[in-house]
Amino acid sequence: MTPHPLFEEHHSMPASPDPIVAIAFHSGYGHTAVLAEAVARGAAEAGAEVVSIAVDTITDEQWAQLDGADAIIFGAPTYMGTASAAFHAFAEESSKRWFPQAWVDKLAAGFTNSGAKNGDKSSTLGYFATMAAQHGMHWISLGLQPGWASTTGSEDDLNRLGYFAGAGAQTHTDAGPEAVHKSDIATAEHLGARVARQAAIFVAGRSALAA
Repeated sequence: MTPHPLFEEHHSMPASPDPIVAIAFHSGYGHTAVLAEAVARGAAEAGAEVVSIAVDTITDEQWAQLDGADAIIFGAPTYMGTASAAFHAFAEESSKRWFPQAWVDKLAAGFTNSGAKNGDKSSTLGYFATMAAQHGMHWISLGLQPGWASTTGSEDDLNRLGYFAGAGAQTHTDAGPEAVHKSDIATAEHLGARVARQAAIFVAGRSALAA
């Protein structure tokens, strides 16, 4: 049986490159850095090339890495109901990318940590999503049902704090980075892997359209 020519054409296309996932984060006391490492680990294990950038020390070379990424995952602690001042400074500086729409159609996602179980983390995740929308990016949600939501649930469940927009974590204010909850670390890994998989779909789609 002779294969259909479209089938042959599809299977002769070169393999798509691995997606590039950048993590742009600020960490005040090390807790958010632990989550950033987990996000990076999840993305790398899902097949992405990963770049991690601390936004309070960002260089021109690192700005260029963000410009070249297929997805950018934003992270910051939640202070006084929003992202940290250092992240806000980075966001304002990103307006130089907004004017030429340098980040348009990239994927975006976010993660945050606070001292309280709720801690108004939704405000920070919403801020990230609004920033991404202004850049013309596509927001990727956490994609997990809430854990620890029934009598049979556990604090060790993924998404134990029940966020949908992104990964939310809680660490006691008088504890160091080593105290970041293992469920929150696993949830951050899930977010990184989810973004990497979605970025791979986008990269493959662009490659197919170009072919």
